[in-house]
Formats: sequence, structure tokens, C-alpha cells
Amino acid sequence: MEKRKLRIGVLAVQGAFIEHEQVLKNLGADVFEIRQLRDLDRPMDGLVLPGGESTVQGKLLRDLGLFEPLQKKIREGLPVLATCAGLILLAEKLSNDSATYFSTLPVTVERNAYGRQLGSFFVQNDLKHVGNVPMTFIRAPIIDHVSDGVDVLARVNSPVNGDKIVAVQYKKQLALAFHPELDLDSKVHQYFLQMI
Repeated sequence: MEKRKLRIGVLAVQGAFIEHEQVLKNLGADVFEIRQLRDLDRPMDGLVLPGGESTVQGKLLRDLGLFEPLQKKIREGLPVLATCAGLILLAEKLSNDSATYFSTLPVTVERNAYGRQLGSFFVQNDLKHVGNVPMTFIRAPIIDHVSDGVDVLARVNSPVNGDKIVAVQYKKQLALAFHPELDLDSKVHQYFLQMI
């Protein structure tokens, strides 16, 4: 009997969603875009919250009626891969902003922690359960604090911020401050599909 392809919904209201779709398709997943409420009628095994502008994404999620249904699915255990702005959307608390979004991930995150002037940087680093991976940071957040039950997967030492947490897993939520979809290495997405 042929194994069923995993169906992954990718939030496609703003940000770097096309790159995630490409990597997941290359790994054999069945991918569809979430742009409006009726897209949530499709069955899905996992969700991708891409990088982009978290404030804009948060507003569009509410305006399109997607916010509460997606929050409920995540709370009920839908596996999620969240990168950069996606990490901000999941975080329970933001250290430099009073706004919060899904609040399903018990961490505190600092937005734009590496500063706008630095913009972006790149490192090769170990990611627990995955191995050595390229990490591209673009106006990235950092994780200031994690609660019990959150598995720290990677830390990066930068000249701007010192040694900081940049990747965590909590139950079925995999959240990264970097952009694995922008590099040729697909190990992070492979791990996400295995996690499902």
C-alpha cells in the first residue's frame, strides 16, 4: 500500500512562504496555501508560519478570520514549523512589545534583536536532533527566556548579543529565529516532516 503524502498548510498572507512551499514539495509533501478561512476546511497534517512582518501577519490573520481557528488547531496539537516572524506569532510574551499573537509557545522573544542596521548574518551551527545546518538571520528575533518543557535546540553567539537561544521545540511546535527555507540544506524541513 502506498504511503499517503503529508499535507502541509503554509500561511501565505505575507512573507517568505513560497520558499517553504518549494522545500516541502521537493521533500514529497503535499502543500497548499492558507490565504482565507475556507482554506482551513482542507485536512492538514502540519502548518508553516513563515518569516515576514509579524505585525502585518497578525493583523491579516485577524482581518481574514484565520486567527482563532489556527490558534485552536495549534493548541490542540497541530504540528507547526515557525520561522522568524512565525516564532514571534507563537511566543507567549514579547520582551519589547506589548502585543502577543497565538501565545501557544511558552517563551519570551525579543523582536529585531540583532538590530536593523546589521540586517542579516549567516552562521553554520548545530541544531539538536538535526545536526549542523546553515542559519540565515534577517532582522531576527531571539528567545530571551524559555519555560519548563521547552527544549532548546540551538544557541548562537553573535557580536551584537552574545550567546542567545535561536531555536526551540515545545511539544509539536518547532520555532526558529532563522530562515532554513533560504538555504539549500533541507534537514530542518525533513525533521519537521519526521516530527509529524
